[in-house]
Amino acid sequence: MARWCYRHRLVVLLVWVGALLGLGVSASGAGTNYAEVFSLPDTDSKRAYDLMERAFPERAGDTDTVVWKVDEGSVREDSVRSRIEPALKEIGRMEGVGAVSDPYGAQGAAQISEDGRIAYAQVTFAEQADAVPKELVQDVVDTAQDAARDGLQVELGGQAITRVQEPPTGTAELVGILAAAVVLFVAFGSLFAMLLPIVVAVFGVGTGMFGTQLLSHVTNVPELATLLSTLIGLGVGIDYALFIVTRHRRGILRGADPEEAAVTALNTSGRAVLFAGGTVCIALAGMLVTNLRFLDGVVIGTTLTVVLSVLAAVTLLPALLGLLGHRVLSRRQRRRLAAEGPRTEEVSGLAARWSAGVQRRPRSVAVLAVVLMAALAVPLLSLRLGTVDQGNDDASMTTRKAYDLLAEGFGPGFNGPLQVVVDGEASDGLVTVLERTEGVAQVAAVPPANGVSVIQVVPTTSPQDAETDRLIDTLRDDVIPGAGVEAHVGGVTAVSKDFATVTGERLPLFIGTIIGLGFLLLLLAFRSLVVPLTAAVMNLLAAAASFGVLVMIFQWGYGLDLLGLGKEGPIASFLPIIMLSLLFGLSMDYQVFLVSRMHEEWVHTRDNARAVRVGLAETSRVINSAALIMVCVFLAFVLSGDYGAAMAGVGLAAAVALDAFILRTALVPAVMHLLGKSNWWLPAGLEKRLPHLAVEPGEEGTAAPTTPSGVPGGPSSVVHGFVRTADGEPVEGAALTLLTSGGRRLDRVVSLADGAYIVSVPAPGTYLLAVTAASYGSRAAHLTVTDGPLVHDVELTPGEVDAVS
Repeated sequence: MARWCYRHRLVVLLVWVGALLGLGVSASGAGTNYAEVFSLPDTDSKRAYDLMERAFPERAGDTDTVVWKVDEGSVREDSVRSRIEPALKEIGRMEGVGAVSDPYGAQGAAQISEDGRIAYAQVTFAEQADAVPKELVQDVVDTAQDAARDGLQVELGGQAITRVQEPPTGTAELVGILAAAVVLFVAFGSLFAMLLPIVVAVFGVGTGMFGTQLLSHVTNVPELATLLSTLIGLGVGIDYALFIVTRHRRGILRGADPEEAAVTALNTSGRAVLFAGGTVCIALAGMLVTNLRFLDGVVIGTTLTVVLSVLAAVTLLPALLGLLGHRVLSRRQRRRLAAEGPRTEEVSGLAARWSAGVQRRPRSVAVLAVVLMAALAVPLLSLRLGTVDQGNDDASMTTRKAYDLLAEGFGPGFNGPLQVVVDGEASDGLVTVLERTEGVAQVAAVPPANGVSVIQVVPTTSPQDAETDRLIDTLRDDVIPGAGVEAHVGGVTAVSKDFATVTGERLPLFIGTIIGLGFLLLLLAFRSLVVPLTAAVMNLLAAAASFGVLVMIFQWGYGLDLLGLGKEGPIASFLPIIMLSLLFGLSMDYQVFLVSRMHEEWVHTRDNARAVRVGLAETSRVINSAALIMVCVFLAFVLSGDYGAAMAGVGLAAAVALDAFILRTALVPAVMHLLGKSNWWLPAGLEKRLPHLAVEPGEEGTAAPTTPSGVPGGPSSVVHGFVRTADGEPVEGAALTLLTSGGRRLDRVVSLADGAYIVSVPAPGTYLLAVTAASYGSRAAHLTVTDGPLVHDVELTPGEVDAVS
């Protein structure tokens, strides 16, 4: 498939451009039909909601609030009314506004605070918030705020008002892409190579977003799905293309034709991308086991985007590689390739030194990593799930100011009243006992409608206060049963509390499902019980630490001002399930990429220490670059204007950073060094029954080694070890040559930054290993190799020559 896409690159490119434009035109023409379906079966708030639906079957559109406050005097004064009343009447005449409640009318006394300094009016639109035109909302905001003057403050709150305060659509995505471009340019040093992952991600996310919009007409898809799809699509799309382009560039530098390099890259890293994309989709599908129906649309949107991002990486990317040819390399690399010819890319520098350091001190590295992750996870113990509302908005936003004014004038609980709903007529005794309940500020009974009575209960505490949650429990468990009636407690605050409870109850099943599926996939991929078990523990540790960071920032308030976000509060109830599914899927990508290289080396040498050291040295740079790109993309969503999206972005950025920079490049290799050969243990009975799955097979086209007699054949074993000075310092760049007893050269390698080397031995026998290095002496030794790998360390001394006859 890669070769076909490479050779028919114009056809592939036209198909993708046509698909993107076609879906875009179709989605624009059809519009969106997002459905905010939020159902919690078998909960008290759901039963209250069903009764409310029966009482008020023809609900009006979104209801927003205009709040005003005078610095001195009363809002009843003529000087205030003469400015506010004309504005409210003008708003009421606007097309698309259904009604405006007037606090100056006969029924409006309750809409003025006791001290007379704060009042509010409710503006009811003809449509729900998402369907109200932004132009209409902006006209309402401008008309109301034009009535303000010195000493008279006018603010607005509500879901429709929030829409006109959001930054322009695409701001977060654009900032994330620009940040990713900078990282890619630094990593590749080539403008064309930098553009490749971005173009692939844009096509994947674009087709996924338009496809999700079209699907919203045939199934329930919440608007949150598009935001999360963009969030994860940009991250995985850029990362997957980065893995493939890196392997492709390495092949060209080794002298391969661009077409062969592309085919090899897709047949190796491309397979790993398919496997990693599959694990992400499985983790996302794990949300279905929670039986929270509003998440079904989120699963559909995010999974579709991931699938299309993977498809773009394995079809569109080879076509683009065909268009670029050698230009995927930087100019300096092309000049060096032309002047010096092919050369093997050597792992050196910081990556090799870090890998060697982890091998030398695995216990210290493991302890430090565990202590750091445990310290970050400690705040998780105080995690509290709840509602995120306009009280969390930035203090400069009119929605936050309106929220604070209503709390000041009518009490903190006014922003989240509870509804006690009775099937029938509510008794006076129930109203009385509700009024006497501790924590209740105000009770108002609404006349029965369609056989249903509604009693509005305003708590003394805010919707996000833990005391409000306790009040709901008290009403349900003690007050209502004590009154001898059957009633249900509903309202937005009660729904949020029930959602947090249901989420907490179903979280263990959800975590167990995605951990179990991930374990099975890694078991098949690496034929080991210990590797997938280690990965599962690491995933849980990353989740705990990232939620600890979330609690510190969003619940305790540390760094909120630095991020330009609003007030601290509880963690959004929906976040744990969504964030864990994304985190487990993304962390699996890094685990596959890291351990597949280790597994390849283990199969070749059966030396665990070398497998872990080489695997980490060769993959850590790419993993860190990929993680840095994801962190940039996720953090950019702080600019989205949505508090919940900012919370998800910061949480995922923290999770990916901790997972890549601490777990995958420090703790995982340190633990694997400590476990030794146990990493690759698999019971013999299970070994026979498991199917073989090549996640990232070895590259084809490598010349087969020869036996001492000159007959081609596979290597029987290897000789490996370190080249060091007498003081134990590694010698980088030492040339090691393996020769037959007759002096014919069989293999030649150069030692890495940590002094490590490995040469292939074609068959058991006696060989000569010669070692030379600039500024040092030479060494040579006869080695007898049997069926297994032979460890042979070399010590070099300046000026010394060791001759072997």
